[in-house]
Amino acid sequence: MMNFVIWIISGIIAGWLTGLVVRGRGFGIKGDLIVGLLGGLVAGALLSFIGRFTFQLLGNVAVAVVGGVILVAIIRFFRRK
Repeated sequence: MMNFVIWIISGIIAGWLTGLVVRGRGFGIKGDLIVGLLGGLVAGALLSFIGRFTFQLLGNVAVAVVGGVILVAIIRFFRRK
């Protein structure tokens, strides 16, 4: 349960960072936070599934930023079509 809360907090932080990292047409502050949150949850769940855990906030934020950037790339790919 505590990991889930940490994923949410790190996902929100990661959403903000994802908005800074990914330039171009953004999703707005709410959209960036939601994308980062979802990216953090997905990346955290995938890491848990394969048996890798990060217990520090910085590690969780890094994983969530990567997940958020990947999620933004996927969304942009499907928006173009």
